[in-house]
Amino acid sequence: MKKIRCIVIDDEEVDRLMLQHLIKQEPILELVVAVDSIESAKAFIDNSIDLLFLDIDLPQMSGIEIRKAYQKIPACIFISSHPEYAIETFELDTLDFISKPLKKERFEYSIHKLTDFFSMKEKSEYFDLLSGSQFLKIKEGHQTVQIKISDIIYLEALKDYTRLITAHKKHCVLSSIGQILKENHFSNFVRIHKSYAVPKHLITRKNSYEVIINSTINLPIGRAYKDNLSFFES
Repeated sequence: MKKIRCIVIDDEEVDRLMLQHLIKQEPILELVVAVDSIESAKAFIDNSIDLLFLDIDLPQMSGIEIRKAYQKIPACIFISSHPEYAIETFELDTLDFISKPLKKERFEYSIHKLTDFFSMKEKSEYFDLLSGSQFLKIKEGHQTVQIKISDIIYLEALKDYTRLITAHKKHCVLSSIGQILKENHFSNFVRIHKSYAVPKHLITRKNSYEVIINSTINLPIGRAYKDNLSFFES
């Protein structure tokens, strides 16, 4: 996998230096610049940038506003001392949200998620619905595999890609979650969040902020999607 080029925007110097130190220990990451505001970062933002590390409380533009303005950058990790913003950030294309103070173990976990995301992104080429069947045909590297739709536990949006989660493996396809849900084969799935859709019959419980599927997996409910779950009585 090629190096992941990243930019850090954090106006707290101690946090910025700590993040730079951790990034330098990750061979997969290439730090382009670490700055204290979007104005200082603009000159470095181009099509080669793969990742933003953003604080929330920033001068000029907040981290959330920056992410909204630069949606074309594939991945974003928020690192903030304001955990109350976590739910709002996941309404955007957010890979992870880390609460300050930044800890090495938590950062390494986030980088594991990041490399998994880019690895899947590189391998995923296309998917096809097999005519008249309940299977997906997916190209993974040099192989083509079939997945039974009834084996899919939930869908997870990864910008232009979608991850299909089964009990045995995660698959990634080059198609948005919105496009997938338009297919008749997925008529039993319900969108519960910008990033998630689940089969209706697998929902075992829900509350005001999350659903539980298969009695073991908790997924968030986005504010814009609460009405989609009106069929399910708490």
